[in-house]
Amino acid sequence: MGLRGPGARRLADARAATPVRRRRMPWDAKGLTRAERVIKFVQYCPVTKGKRAGRKMKLLPGQRAFLEDLYGRPDSERVRIAVKSEPRGNGKTGLLATLILCHLIGPEAEPRGEVYAAAVDRTQSGKMFDEVEAIILAVPAFAELVNIQRFHKKIEVLSGQGAGSIFEAMSADARKGHGLAPSLWVFDELARVPSRDLLDALMTAQGKRNRSLGIIISTQAADDEHALSQIIDDGLSGADPSVLVHLLAAPDDADPFDPETLRAVNPALGIFLDKADLLVEQQRAKRLPSFAPAFINLRLNRRVDSRAEDRVLNIGVWKEAMGTVDRASLRGRRCFGGLDLSGRNDLSALVLIFPSAGADPSFDILPFAWTPAGAMQERTAVERERLRQWIREGHLIEVPGPTIRYGYIAAALAQLSQEFDIRAVGYDRWRIDDLKSELIDIGCNVPLQEFGQGFKDMSPAVERFAELALSGKLRHGSNPVLNAAVAGAITVTDPAGNIKVDKEKSNSRGPVRIDPLVALVIAIGTAARFVEPPKRDLSGFLSKPIMVV
Repeated sequence: MGLRGPGARRLADARAATPVRRRRMPWDAKGLTRAERVIKFVQYCPVTKGKRAGRKMKLLPGQRAFLEDLYGRPDSERVRIAVKSEPRGNGKTGLLATLILCHLIGPEAEPRGEVYAAAVDRTQSGKMFDEVEAIILAVPAFAELVNIQRFHKKIEVLSGQGAGSIFEAMSADARKGHGLAPSLWVFDELARVPSRDLLDALMTAQGKRNRSLGIIISTQAADDEHALSQIIDDGLSGADPSVLVHLLAAPDDADPFDPETLRAVNPALGIFLDKADLLVEQQRAKRLPSFAPAFINLRLNRRVDSRAEDRVLNIGVWKEAMGTVDRASLRGRRCFGGLDLSGRNDLSALVLIFPSAGADPSFDILPFAWTPAGAMQERTAVERERLRQWIREGHLIEVPGPTIRYGYIAAALAQLSQEFDIRAVGYDRWRIDDLKSELIDIGCNVPLQEFGQGFKDMSPAVERFAELALSGKLRHGSNPVLNAAVAGAITVTDPAGNIKVDKEKSNSRGPVRIDPLVALVIAIGTAARFVEPPKRDLSGFLSKPIMVV
């Protein structure tokens, strides 16, 4: 069934307004790269609604960077799955609609192509179809090329280089997707789709074409187990170069209720995203805890899953108790340490804690962390950026080579033992023999104590860490490397209710490793062997769920 009624008349009028001979379009210019042709096409399309309706599309810097990365690679490095994940309201519908048309009738079109737009339900997929249709009806040169079948949410290409191609909107709730051979598929807000059936059907169907592409533009899903989360984590790992991920999200250690955090991850703020409305949402979420998870997920693009109680500590509580740490005043003071040596891409971390005098001491914290320069290129772009900033600011020590040579850490321990009265340093057994050899070679006799990483040793130390932090007895000076580790740390529980920090789960959640937090917990556990903590009822700290923000 074709387009009828006023829509049919508008389509006929658009065709009639088009000259018989098609004029040269901007993306047809000679000498343009593939990415430049796509960008020219996208910015030729009009905005059809909102504050900028009637104007040409103007790409935001992040959108342009995404298209350049997606379409700017050689054929040997061609992307097959691309994800652009950012907070809601930053222009995803318009961008997806123009890319659909780019592959349907624009420079990416191919004869008898198949283009599909998928969404959680018929209503959402219908919105994407409506946007594509609106752009076609606003551009006579586009209208003459197609036949629109509104009832079926389908568009056929009648002429041009995409002749014989079709576009169709489909929804996850219709459970349709088999028998397809997509040249392009796009998924709008995949995070809202509970089942991965349609996604799997589209992904597996890509094998039927040599140049098939799938594009997902969505806020992050709430939890790690969602299909979108798995694609994002896999893409950021760099394991599959055919998966491209551009992720814009507030860091876990950022204050979700700071207006600067909101501005940093919403590039359309003040352009076509209303600043006043978002600030009202932010203040509502701050006042009313029940609104906070949705705000953090949708407006800051963070994952806020059902395992909030598995966080070691609320990052807001941690930052409120940061205090100040004066290293010079700690010279000669008694202290205890925790040491967590690294694998290839992890950080190596040493944390010293200095107890105050008295029966109920508080602690000053001095963290040290090392990263290998030679492994920097293996990290994700987000992780590289943060690590380099911390290196510039002096919070992280970069050492040459592909892995950390423990001679650097041994030398640091020797120097620190001259500055402070180190009574004991707890350690994880991983690679400790290598460090001990280095210490022997330089004649350093820092007292080392093994500290187990199982529930038996770690559970009391994690509980003690939580108690000290919640009672404001840990002064850390807001070291950003340690802040990020605390924000990203997730615990696991054994059948007896004991807890420990889980490195694998924690490190898979974000771009920053949690080794400094593990070293701090070891230091606290080691100090407890020498500094008897006061007897307390911890139920108020540990049994009451803490909302993670």
